[in-house]
Order: sequence, then C-alpha cells, then structure tokens
Amino acid sequence: MNIAGRTLLNTRISNCYSTSLFNLHRTSTPFHSSSLPISNKVINTHLKPSKPNNLKYSTTTMASSYIKSEQARVPPALQLPTPPITKFKIGLCQLSVTADKARNIDHARKAIEDAAQKGAKLVVLPEIWNSPYSNDSFPVYAEDIDAGGDASPSTAMLSEVSRALKITIVGGSIPERCGDRLHNTCCVFDTDGKLIAKHRKIHLFDIDIPGKITFKESQTLTAGEAPTVVDTEVGRIGIGICYDIRFQELAILYAARGAHLLCYPGAFNMTTGPLHWELLQRARAVDNQLYVATCSPARDAGAGYVAWGHSTLVGPFGEVLATTEHDEEIIIAEIDYSLMELRRTNLPLEKQRRGDLYQVVDVLRS
Repeated sequence: MNIAGRTLLNTRISNCYSTSLFNLHRTSTPFHSSSLPISNKVINTHLKPSKPNNLKYSTTTMASSYIKSEQARVPPALQLPTPPITKFKIGLCQLSVTADKARNIDHARKAIEDAAQKGAKLVVLPEIWNSPYSNDSFPVYAEDIDAGGDASPSTAMLSEVSRALKITIVGGSIPERCGDRLHNTCCVFDTDGKLIAKHRKIHLFDIDIPGKITFKESQTLTAGEAPTVVDTEVGRIGIGICYDIRFQELAILYAARGAHLLCYPGAFNMTTGPLHWELLQRARAVDNQLYVATCSPARDAGAGYVAWGHSTLVGPFGEVLATTEHDEEIIIAEIDYSLMELRRTNLPLEKQRRGDLYQVVDVLRS
C-alpha cells in the first residue's frame, strides 16, 4: 500500500485499546481555498481495535488489523503540482505593532508596498499585526472579515494593495469576529485582490510555564476546525498560525496535499522563542522537504506580550536561507522550487516510509 500521504497516526501498538484519528472538515475539493469553508461538518473517525486478551498480543497482528481497516486506508500523497512560477522573491514584513489600529493598517500597507518594490511576488505579514496581542484587545480590535468593507478595514487594505501591486499576500493574522465567536484568522489574497483562503488558528496557544509565561487564547478565542491549502500564483501554500507549527501532523498533511510552501505567521515569546522557533521551522521543512516561511511582529519590550521576532525563510533541506533579529525589518529572499525535487531525489523519504508499521490519515481524502 502506498501510504505516502502523511498525518501521523500513533498506534501505540503494544497496549493500545483504542485509537482516535484527529478530526478535520470534509470538502469536495480540499486542495483549493474555496473548498475549505470555515463552517463545514466535522468528521469524527475512530479506530477501535478489539481489546487484546493479554500483553503478548502480536504487533504484527495489530498492524495488520489497521492495514485491513477501511478507516486506516490512506490515499497516496499527491504528486507535487507544477507551480505557475518556479523561482520568485518572498517578502517577510516584521512589523512593529501599536495600540493605534489605523496606524498599524497604514504601516502594514507601506511595508507591503516596500517589499513589492524590492521584487517580492509573495508578501507575508505577522500574526496579530493590527492589534496588541492580548485577550483584552482581541474583542476590541476584531473585524467581521466576511462582511468586508468598513467592517474589516484591515482585510480591505490587503485586498486593495494586492490588486494594485499584482502580488499574492498571506495577510498574517487579525482577530476575527463571527457572530458571538472570535478567531485568530489569516487571510490570503491573490493578484486580483480576491480573498482566496481564510485560515482560523487550529491549535490555540494555552500555555503555563511557572515563573516564565502564562497565556490562554482559549479564554477569548475559538479554535478553527479546518486545515488550509490554497493554490496561488506562486504555488500551493499550506497555512498555519504560530502554535500550529508545533503540530507536525498538520505540516505532514499539507505536504501530502502537494504544498510547495508552508507559511506560519507567528509571535513566539521570549521563553519558547530562543529554544523552539527556528528549531520548529527547520523541522517542518526538513521532515517534509519543502519551504517554510514565518513572520513575527517586531519586539516591543514594553508590551504586555513580548514577541521573539526572528522572521525566517527555511529551505527544503532544513537550511536557513534568510532571517532577521528582533527589530522591525523587511526580509527579501528567493524561493526556488526546483530545489525541492533535487532534495527529494537526494533523500527519497517518500519511497522509504513503512506502511506496514505505521499509517497516516487525511480524513478529507480517505
């Protein structure tokens, strides 16, 4: 069985009594942003192998039960699609963020224009760039993205500037209001200014490190329920937001769907940033043999939440191609998708996976 599609399923073979696959939304054509609506029906898929009579239950038998299960069958990974463009420049705009929303929007516009002037065909903004990063601020700065216009001045600006400059924009993230719920949401705009994808942060940042940092997004935000893969003028892109990068299953799923590039607007903090920010980016890139781009707000030592900074582009061999420190800066770097094929030829991970020992599941395609 070809199991090259990849969302890790931990079978815990020796003493597993039941295993639950993580839940994603079903769409008819999951490879385009328009096929990933925000409010689809959740699919719950569970594997419940019979309870073994004793601890000597054979791992071979257990593995076979998964392989035979219809629920464990996985479509093969998609062949990497031919991108519309092979080589282009990306701009990562590490922006300072203030309590002045109008200033933040105007500042982001100027940064995007600067990046485009320097040749960027794809521009990425930071996580929560129009608002201070705090649970108190999210409800105040939230916008109704679906309503657009005056109800969402931040995305109206992104639409306008992407159309005027004929560039693709991964618009970082902003607080989104949808009915009585708030989300941390990233919008992607094409060269015609059309909103082609909207990713709501799937994994909420709830962390408690005594003496270091405590922050719980779930106090105000609702988690998204769908992965986001979108075809753009600069290739197929998988979108995650900050804490999403810690969950390798999401990146594996995106790679299995043929993503060339993963974009993670993020605001890692001063505790986990030095330890994990670059490490996670390189891990996601080298594990999946694709490009990873991240964009952080600039550091403000006086803010309630202090961002680590260090926006970065990582290549498909895990190499850091471009990065910055913590101050405000625009990074311009080159992406060359032909290197992905080279790296995958050099190190053929796709052909070496052990489907007899572990499975991966993308419930949207199973």
